[in-house]
Amino acid sequence: MDSIGSLGLQQGEGAPGCPQEGLPCPSNTSEMVQECLQQFKVTGAQLRQIQTSLLGSMEQALRGQAGPAPAVRMLPTYVGSIPHGTEQGDFVVLELGATGASLRVLWVTLTGIEGHKVEPRSQEFVIPQEVMLGPGQQLFDFAARCLSEFLDVLPVGNQGLQLGFSFSFPCHQTGLDKSTLISWTKGFKCSDVEGQDVVQLLRDAIQRQGAYSIDVVAVVNDTVGTMMGCEPGVGPCEVGLVVDTGTNACYMEEARHVAVLDEDRGRVCISIEWGSFSDEGALGPVQTIFDRTLDHESLNPGAQRFEKMIGGLYLGELVRLVLAHLAQRGALFGGHTSPVLRSQGSILLEHVAEMEDPSAGAARVHAVLQDLGLNPKASDAEWVQCVCVAVCTRAAQLCAAALAAVLSRLQHSREQQALQIAVATGGRVFERHPRFLSVLRETVMLLAPDCNVCFIPSVDGGGRGVAMVTAVAARLAAHRRLLEETLAPFRLTREQLAEVQAQMREAMAKGLQGEASSLRMLPTYVRATPDGSERGDFLALDLGGTNFRVLLVRVATGGVQISSQIYSIPECVAQGSGQQLFDHIVDCIVDFQQKQGLSGQSLPLGFTFSFPCRQMGLDQGILLNWTKGFNASDCEGQDVVCLLREAIRRRQAVELNVVAIVNDTVGTMMSCGYEDPHCEVGLIVGTGTNACYMEELRNVASVDGDSGQMCINTEWGAFGDDGSLSMLSTRFDACVDQASINPGKQRFEKMISGMYLGEIVRHILLHLTSLGVLFRGQQTQRLQTRDIFKTKFLSEIESDSLALRQVRAILEDLGLPLTSDDALMVLEVCQAVSKRAAQLCGAGVAAVVEKIRENRGLEELTISVGVDGTLYKLHPHFSSLVAATVRELAPRCVVTFLQSEDGSGKGAALVTAVACRLAQRTRV
Repeated sequence: MDSIGSLGLQQGEGAPGCPQEGLPCPSNTSEMVQECLQQFKVTGAQLRQIQTSLLGSMEQALRGQAGPAPAVRMLPTYVGSIPHGTEQGDFVVLELGATGASLRVLWVTLTGIEGHKVEPRSQEFVIPQEVMLGPGQQLFDFAARCLSEFLDVLPVGNQGLQLGFSFSFPCHQTGLDKSTLISWTKGFKCSDVEGQDVVQLLRDAIQRQGAYSIDVVAVVNDTVGTMMGCEPGVGPCEVGLVVDTGTNACYMEEARHVAVLDEDRGRVCISIEWGSFSDEGALGPVQTIFDRTLDHESLNPGAQRFEKMIGGLYLGELVRLVLAHLAQRGALFGGHTSPVLRSQGSILLEHVAEMEDPSAGAARVHAVLQDLGLNPKASDAEWVQCVCVAVCTRAAQLCAAALAAVLSRLQHSREQQALQIAVATGGRVFERHPRFLSVLRETVMLLAPDCNVCFIPSVDGGGRGVAMVTAVAARLAAHRRLLEETLAPFRLTREQLAEVQAQMREAMAKGLQGEASSLRMLPTYVRATPDGSERGDFLALDLGGTNFRVLLVRVATGGVQISSQIYSIPECVAQGSGQQLFDHIVDCIVDFQQKQGLSGQSLPLGFTFSFPCRQMGLDQGILLNWTKGFNASDCEGQDVVCLLREAIRRRQAVELNVVAIVNDTVGTMMSCGYEDPHCEVGLIVGTGTNACYMEELRNVASVDGDSGQMCINTEWGAFGDDGSLSMLSTRFDACVDQASINPGKQRFEKMISGMYLGEIVRHILLHLTSLGVLFRGQQTQRLQTRDIFKTKFLSEIESDSLALRQVRAILEDLGLPLTSDDALMVLEVCQAVSKRAAQLCGAGVAAVVEKIRENRGLEELTISVGVDGTLYKLHPHFSSLVAATVRELAPRCVVTFLQSEDGSGKGAALVTAVACRLAQRTRV
């Protein structure tokens, strides 16, 4: 036997069909009664079929593939955030449709987690039948009058009021305060409302009433209100389940899965509208003749079939139809019926709850049946209890199958093997049928065994939840304003970027002429880029950190082949004497030559030396100062090529021809230049940033000669050190600059490069936390720690392939306790900071390529830029943002960006190869 069946009406051998433990059942059970009860039994296989079919309908509707009459609607509610406990204030709630033929107005005071809880005030108004079925304007005018009557007794005065509108009917929502009624249910049939925006109808009615200043902030169905009304502190509640007159559920879906939203981040609450689920293949086998009769006699035949098997509006009617059928067949009440029993709607949910309750005893059942004009025997009362149990058990099991579909959806969309989640429950069926929840819970456990579900009853029927939606909307709007104000200085206009471009052009011109400028415009003595004719074997050295590389670069017809080895430089050598350091470098070169079979050969050598130098010639570079942990004595102010040559001479047994000292930016340009002859610009965007380009020699005042070209190292990281970038600098840039080892220097680099972007983000996050916008306003020690937010996190967080939960995981690893809203805002901060960096970099590139175009007197320039650096290569959007900015600021330049491969090694060898080619041509 299917295990789920034991929750329903299937008992052990000999048990005639009454499911309640301890409840006596008649011994002479009629086959007709047994036959009726049997129809309400649902097997595990049938429930799983409903679960699977409903899940398929949900996913089809999410993808926008449902037909014109979808099985479930999956409507976005535009509620994108659940409460986090800080919500405070007074709110008015108007509930329509949550409790059948009545309307409720509430005054809800929210006090946050810490505040003393204030019980809401409320008043219920019965809606006359003629209003429920009359013109739509009459209904909304009635609601506005009820609002005024309720507020008249409160000390409201002239204050503006924020109202949440709970409208519990199928709607198509296009905004938090825009909702079009699809169809009336629950006995309502007002004209001229279907297809209309119900919020606007309410606003118009309030305006006609004219008594109070009321802003309708949000329209919410009772299901969403139920989810949002969970008490704070029990963990995130992301599913709402209502079984009242009707039934529905909602849950927080990943926005990227909702086709109609066209959003790729965050979550949104989806109202499933599962009452309309009507898959014949799944529901047909569990529908009884009584379900079909009820549907046929309803206000909306053929619609809301699933709801009619579960909702409280229908459970009493199903019981009535069964009892009337059995009485007419002579199985109950001695074959007698009564006019009341034959009247539609005479048995209510309250009657069913009373008769089903085993603690009420037979006397209460007798009393209810006598009120229906019946004269029951003892056995009749017992069988009536069994009928009530059968109808309600099936309803709970069907509801559990639908909820299991939602849990399966959450497991799949969040890629979680085991789901732990809270489900808020609301509605009179839960309130008056304790057994309904227990059957629901047991059935869910069997259908969704990997889900640990905590059921939480809603507070005051969802009214508090509607107020909470309104409060959350107000909080998010306030936080959005603060976030926009904070990030506004990072959102650069085209005019601001054009100004940066113009200032850089001016600084370049001054630097080339030897005038005071924040751009040093250093000659590199590289006079040409590769032309493809370079051939030969070359050695390259790459010294820029604690590891040192020696490379053999073979430039041949088929391309470039590289062999290399990494050698470590011990700290005692890096901080010892200069002679010790350069002797160690030569020892490494000799070792490499021996391993490569090059001993005794004198190969041309290019030396990438990534420390600040003033170059006096291609093979002359004066070390200005050590960085990166080096502090070897007797080197600063010396020509590092001379220091290397002296070490070679001391070694005597080795011959090396040091041809060029190379900056890594120049190496990047040359490395790409070998593949593309149009490559005449080098760009580094990694830990630091710099650019070089081929300038006309006539414009370089510090080097003799007017013909030909020379590569200029701009050292643009220092651009703006003269104060020219102050109009773009934010308070966060100032914090990062002041905490750096070189305050006031490298200002451009500190707004662009990987060493600083994470720190800028961290300072913004600290500021937003102090404003209460992030992390519930709770400062964490981890966020106070300098350099905790690595720039690589920007690349990871902004990756298009990452779901929001993965973004959250990255931030939680940093010890930041955050919500999905926090994760979204951190993402926005990262995007703003990295976009500004890419745009500033693009403005710099635009200045360089425009200078080259004007130098050459061209209408249009076609040029390539060789690029290296982890930020440029690894960040998902940096490169495209740089390119877009260059296109905008330099429209007459067609710029291609090429990613460099080993600019420090291969590039140094190619500088050497080009120098050898030019020297050979000169000799010829």
